[in-house]
Amino acid sequence: MATTIAAGFAQLRSNLEITGLQASTVSTRQQGVRNTMSGGFTVLEDFQTGSYARSTMIAPLSEADIDIFVVLDPGYHSYGPAGLLDLTKRTLLSTYTRTPDISRNGQAVTVRFSDFVIDVVPGFYRNGGGYLIPNSMTGKWLETDPKKHVTIMADANKAHAGDLVPLVKMIKGWNRSNGSFFRSFHLEVLALEALNNVRITDFPSGLRFFFDKARTLVRNKNLDPAGYGDDIGSYINSHSKLEEATRRFNTAHEKAVRAEQFAVRGQLQAALQQWQQLISDYFPTYG
Repeated sequence: MATTIAAGFAQLRSNLEITGLQASTVSTRQQGVRNTMSGGFTVLEDFQTGSYARSTMIAPLSEADIDIFVVLDPGYHSYGPAGLLDLTKRTLLSTYTRTPDISRNGQAVTVRFSDFVIDVVPGFYRNGGGYLIPNSMTGKWLETDPKKHVTIMADANKAHAGDLVPLVKMIKGWNRSNGSFFRSFHLEVLALEALNNVRITDFPSGLRFFFDKARTLVRNKNLDPAGYGDDIGSYINSHSKLEEATRRFNTAHEKAVRAEQFAVRGQLQAALQQWQQLISDYFPTYG
């Protein structure tokens, strides 16, 4: 519960965090997966990636995906995208015989434990830098650079005096509280673009500013910040989905504006109630 805007956002920030015990569990579990891959493949390098590596993952852990990138010897390239994912799945099944579910998706193999999910992404070094990963849906290899994504977010967070990462988590908390319409990484890309060369003065105005800019930015191509040209928002490129995306950002912006207006007039309960409605899964109630 909270009775001031500062206290409300402090509690929001805390509610979004993965706990230390959960982080320890993630560390142990992901190391076991990496050891299994090293036992079944010639692995040149492996590392954590995704929102966990970028420090933008939010609680609860049960709804999180931990991404592990495994760089393989180029000899495995001959399996093709779908074949490589199938081989990865068989390798993991040989160790995790009692795991609730191990399945192949478009670009990774998902190991679903009882408490969280690990996505294993096999790939190769790309000539000229970056990596190639399989896309079994198209039968082609995708170019990407997850290490560069980590660096970009870390540098941007530093430029914002450490306030960008917690703001991104708040944006993700809003998304999860409202049906998880947007993909996590897409929101990060939008935030990087919307908040470039501006200063985050506080979290309420930062959220309002993001929602304002995002409702326009989402209608454009949101390119991979690592420079590979992919439109991160291509999953919502139909007219109806773009209209829904714009509507969601418009609604969020309107609520954020009302919350700030209530706060300016000293109506703190009304302001906090607006924020709680906006980020209902994480923002504390008034009191």
